Amino acid sequence: MLSRFSSVLRSQPSLHITRMSVSTMNKGEVDKFSKMAAEWWNPNGVCKPLHSMNRLRIPFVRDRLVPNSTSDQPLKGLQILDVGCGGGIVSEQLARLGAVVTGVDACEENIDIAKSHCTRDPSTKDINYICSTVEDFAANSEVKFDAVVASEIIEHVDNPQLFIETISCILKDNGSLFITTLNRTSRSWLLAIVGAEYVLGLLPKGTHDWNKFLSPEEIEEMLDKVGMGTKLVNGMTYIPVLNKWLWFPDNSVNYALHAVKYM
Repeated sequence: MLSRFSSVLRSQPSLHITRMSVSTMNKGEVDKFSKMAAEWWNPNGVCKPLHSMNRLRIPFVRDRLVPNSTSDQPLKGLQILDVGCGGGIVSEQLARLGAVVTGVDACEENIDIAKSHCTRDPSTKDINYICSTVEDFAANSEVKFDAVVASEIIEHVDNPQLFIETISCILKDNGSLFITTLNRTSRSWLLAIVGAEYVLGLLPKGTHDWNKFLSPEEIEEMLDKVGMGTKLVNGMTYIPVLNKWLWFPDNSVNYALHAVKYM
């Protein structure tokens, strides 16, 4: 599978859009998020926890890519792909740190919101947003990326192994993949499904399907199959009353993972 995607990347001209016959897109998930598109930039709406998560996940990406940098734009010149970019919450922050950012999302409404919002700031206006699945994007991209961010997305796709394989194909050797997602445990069902969706109402009911959550070990196995190695897994926890995310020694609910593509 990996070699097939690699050959596609080399052979497809950017002018012709190739659609892959096998897809990671779950239409039900895309339809779900299209209904939420207008809420992406409402700091007090359903995306409030995602805005807060930036205080944790953006430094995580920055510090793993350029440790100990004191620059205002530590990611300057790095090509970074934000997969499942939504309205651009992560993409814009990465662009402000100097990265050359491409955002990909299968939901057209999300991309429209992202394109409109990024024009409000000179530091984000050059983000390249594309409405596409990751595999269609990979089949038509001539760019290899220094890093790929897949934050809060792998739990919403079909065929996560294909998702990981595709990402590996568009990473440079020694390129980094950053994932944030939810573990499949009884604790995550209680807190992320029952608590967040049904008791506290932090998210619309049905936002997540617990059966699609993946453990760190399952993702690590997928990465191993495509020549990538896990470098770090950190547990995360959200405190709703403070609207604050913290690193946490327990990864049974939320966690962040950093992996690197072998040469």
